[in-house]
Amino acid sequence: MDDLTTELDLDAIRVFLHLLGVCGWVGGQLVMGALVPVLRKVSPEAPRLAAERFGWVAWACFALAVVTGVWSLAAVEVADRSGGYHVTLLVKLLLVGASGAAAAIHGTTNSVVVRAATGAAAALTALGALLAGAILVA
Repeated sequence: MDDLTTELDLDAIRVFLHLLGVCGWVGGQLVMGALVPVLRKVSPEAPRLAAERFGWVAWACFALAVVTGVWSLAAVEVADRSGGYHVTLLVKLLLVGASGAAAAIHGTTNSVVVRAATGAAAALTALGALLAGAILVA
């Protein structure tokens, strides 16, 4: 076999599953945000119904991303990494937590203002966590 051959191994599966979870969590929030105005035109209940269904997928993706993120931390020698890596990792973990917390509040509040603020906060912190993750692997 030559140098261009790539193996499907446990690391590749771990990374694939992590990316799948991240895509569903981050991308799903962006898509839902874009669809809400259109759904409102269809029916006043349509955004709520879509959000309920999306929540099942989004939270499964969030859980998948967290579990595979922990798996990834176990697979690398974090102690051997630079101080900059540790700071970026801490920022990423804080952003992931903030995104999950904001989304949880978003999904349980009855306040339109709080729902708007926490929806935006969940998406922006998810994007920040995604950027931090890209920095960690670059």
